[in-house]
Amino acid sequence: MIRPHTEVLAPGGRDRQPPPPTGPPAWDGPPPPHPAPLKVSARERMRQLPHQVSIRWRLTLTYAALFFVAALALLLVIYVIVGWAIEAAWIGSYNPEVQEVLTKLQDAAIDAARAELVRRSVMVLIGMGLIAMILGYVVADRALKPVAKMTATARKLSESNLAHQRIDLKGPDDELKELADTFDEMLTRLNLAFDSQRRFVANASHELRTPLTINRTVLEIALTDPEASQDLKALGRTLLEVNARNEKLIEGLLLLARSERELAVRKPVDVKDVAATAVEQVLPFAEEHGVTITTDLARAGTVGDPVLLERSVSNLLENAVKYNLPESGKVWIQVGMSDGGAVVQVANTGQHVPAYEVNSLFEPFRRLHADRVDSAKGAGLGLSIVRAVVQAHGGSVTAAPREGGGLVVTVRLPGR
Repeated sequence: MIRPHTEVLAPGGRDRQPPPPTGPPAWDGPPPPHPAPLKVSARERMRQLPHQVSIRWRLTLTYAALFFVAALALLLVIYVIVGWAIEAAWIGSYNPEVQEVLTKLQDAAIDAARAELVRRSVMVLIGMGLIAMILGYVVADRALKPVAKMTATARKLSESNLAHQRIDLKGPDDELKELADTFDEMLTRLNLAFDSQRRFVANASHELRTPLTINRTVLEIALTDPEASQDLKALGRTLLEVNARNEKLIEGLLLLARSERELAVRKPVDVKDVAATAVEQVLPFAEEHGVTITTDLARAGTVGDPVLLERSVSNLLENAVKYNLPESGKVWIQVGMSDGGAVVQVANTGQHVPAYEVNSLFEPFRRLHADRVDSAKGAGLGLSIVRAVVQAHGGSVTAAPREGGGLVVTVRLPGR
């Protein structure tokens, strides 16, 4: 059993390499240089403001703005009508002197009535504006309820309930009903696609493994034949190696296909135990390559499939051993909690990794300076499987070149 803060030394290993990176279990390599923040004009900020407001509030503000426009138009009309009404109802006089006085009184009455109308209307508009905002929010909320239902259904969807989970929106045949029905049809097509994928993986698992197993058995029997010539035995051993490589490739492809699907097992897992088991499994392989593994394991809880998590950590360690220095190589693994989540970090010595090639290493069949399967070190599926497993657990995986050569890979998983 490998204990935290211990070194597992390979036979004949010498400590000539630079020390491991330091710090909490969340290294990501050196941070990229941040450019100076761009100055954004007030006009540009106003232009970006609508994109920062939710659609519910945009609808609410739209309703309130329309209410204000309509109320202002109504107030303008009433403002004009008040003057006309006073002029029409005003009693005139045939005496020119009296008529002049009456006209001044009429103008004063119209001005006073309009001023009082505006003053009282502003108070009413403020009160009605608040009521319009509240009513607009309620109306927007009711209008967006079907969208909220579609969102809730989409969040509950998974590969296990895709066959029977549907929105099934009730109501008039409007645009939202048409959108929900279209979404249900898409879910049906997705369910058929997932069924096809499951059948393919099951059939491929049987159809591809069986011939290779038969080939391996026949070759092993042929090699045990005492009458077989040395040339035939050499050919048999070569074919066994090719057969083993093909078996490993097919196993990796099937595991990658399973990892990209919904998790079938979800239970509390201590990543420390998973990492310790993975280190024990990889240790003979590391000793064979003259690589030292240094561990720093602390408790880190998450929820998921322990078998898949163990396989992903094993892949990280195997990659770190394979792509290391020819002699006296080093691998460091840290496990711990950071920002409420479980973190696994594997770093190794090795050749320099250009920063622009790091992301491509997570693609299937991709390795450093090699695009296809042309290396005896593996099929190029190790990091692809790690990414698929981590994403299936709702986590993330990042990599960065290590100072002095090698790579630092960081896996973050949600905490328990």
